[in-house]
Amino acid sequence: MSPESKKLFNIIILGVSFMFIFTAFQTCGNIAQTVITNLNNTDFHGSGYTSMSIIYGVFSASNLISPSVVAVVGPQLSMVVSGIFYSLYIAVFIQPATWAFYTASVFIGIAAAVLWTAQGNCLTVNSDENTIGRNSGVFWALLQSSLFFGNLYIYFAWQGKTRISESDRRTVFIALTVISLVGTVLFFLIRKQEDTKAPGEEDSANEILGDSSSAQNKMMRAVAAFKKSIRLSFTKEILLLSVTTAYTGLELTFFSGVYGTCIGAVNRFGSEEKSLIGLSGIFIGVGEILGGGVFGLLSKNNRFGRNPVVMLGIVIHFIAFYLIFFNMPNDAPIAPMEGTDDAAYMIPSKEVAIFCSFLLGLGDSCFNTQLLSILGFLYSEDSAPAFAIFKFVQSICAAVAYFYSNYLLLQWQLLIMVVVGFFGTITFFTVEWEAAAALAARGSDYSSI
Repeated sequence: MSPESKKLFNIIILGVSFMFIFTAFQTCGNIAQTVITNLNNTDFHGSGYTSMSIIYGVFSASNLISPSVVAVVGPQLSMVVSGIFYSLYIAVFIQPATWAFYTASVFIGIAAAVLWTAQGNCLTVNSDENTIGRNSGVFWALLQSSLFFGNLYIYFAWQGKTRISESDRRTVFIALTVISLVGTVLFFLIRKQEDTKAPGEEDSANEILGDSSSAQNKMMRAVAAFKKSIRLSFTKEILLLSVTTAYTGLELTFFSGVYGTCIGAVNRFGSEEKSLIGLSGIFIGVGEILGGGVFGLLSKNNRFGRNPVVMLGIVIHFIAFYLIFFNMPNDAPIAPMEGTDDAAYMIPSKEVAIFCSFLLGLGDSCFNTQLLSILGFLYSEDSAPAFAIFKFVQSICAAVAYFYSNYLLLQWQLLIMVVVGFFGTITFFTVEWEAAAALAARGSDYSSI
């Protein structure tokens, strides 16, 4: 197998592994609050929103040390161990206990930081400036396929149900746990890259992916990775991109946890309200896959760079927020187990609700494929620290959003996303224009990024 074929093979395996793990985890996150409100066990007092807030809060803090962990352990083993913790979190729902639920939330937050830092490093090492756009799209499309499969099962299994029984819950979460473990095992198929550099010549990526067997160098790599994370945090480009990244954290919380709960709480949707949660997740996934395919795989033909894709993403999201504001009751995110009988500015429409799910997924893919692409381009030699900072900002904003989702009405959650999304788009444009100027100064074709 040629080096290029091996790199593409690694990207595909990486994407398929994440597809399995996040088929389980994203489906879990989408239905968690609905399942919890239907628990018959009065000894359980957990909240899906609070759990996600803990996960992303710990996730954000753990990103400060995750490059060091990946440097010492290596990306492949880091992803395997992290995948095991994802599986344990999902397994908690088989027989929920409040202490286990929140304890697992802490551990999966740590695991997520290590997993995504290793993923960003693996993506960058298996790409160059000519293939980073394509590879980001391939990975993103495979990853977001996860939204399709798990939610398809939820749609058919929960058809016509107004309450989720203990048997329904256990069946779903046993299946999701097994799916997550399959994805974890697949990480072993990723092949190491051969060192093609001259003796003594190293870049940051190879430091992370290189042979970790030398105990003498492990601490040096860990300290170096931590120092690079701190140094990069204060660069102009990272600070500007942090606003864009903050927006992706807020809208990630909304489409992955809050919006499905809103749909499941609208009594005017009738007996389909619970199964519509699954259908919503499917159409979010369709939007994500379409965006990943179009804006990632076809990036070679994009002679205008990343800005038009990000502009399209924010326009799509603003349209979705406008329709959701008119279609969904204002108290839907914090409705009790009985749901809400309120209406917004129109009679709640299932078709509009599902169409908005598609728009949320499509807009999210616009932002994330371009953020992955520009980070891989700007920081090809500092990939692990750069992606750790990206996930740090995204996850801390997701944690904040999950926290306020316990209390804020829908209109205020939408307003926050509109404001942050507007400024995040402007800051992304600024960084992209500077990247284009730098590329032109090197004499490279702008369409290659």
